[in-house]
Amino acid sequence: MSRPILDESHIHPAIRQRIATDRNDIVQEVRDAIRSNDVVIVGMALNPAPRKARKLLDAAGIPYKYLTYGSYFRDWRRRTALKMWTGWQTFPMVFVKGVLVGGASDIAKLIDKGELKHLRRAERS
Repeated sequence: MSRPILDESHIHPAIRQRIATDRNDIVQEVRDAIRSNDVVIVGMALNPAPRKARKLLDAAGIPYKYLTYGSYFRDWRRRTALKMWTGWQTFPMVFVKGVLVGGASDIAKLIDKGELKHLRRAERS
């Protein structure tokens, strides 16, 4: 799968550095969490979907790292960097073993299929 990304040759040299480094801090924070945790949920306040994903994982006994960035009213520019990085337009963004698996309904399907049972707390010791 490949998604269209504007080729660097179509970006003026004067703005390439700004594009390359804009809001890298939030992307790096998420990348670091993904490297250090089997499951990472990236969410935002006031959005019920990240809460649903967390409840599903809690009920399944699967540990996760939760990162929250702002709400509908703040930090939307920072969250946009994550959307551009992943190509996923909604929250939560759920990563399992470094792979973006989708959102709350997607994690529910993986749990129902038993695809995440190897990540349960009791089975990891």
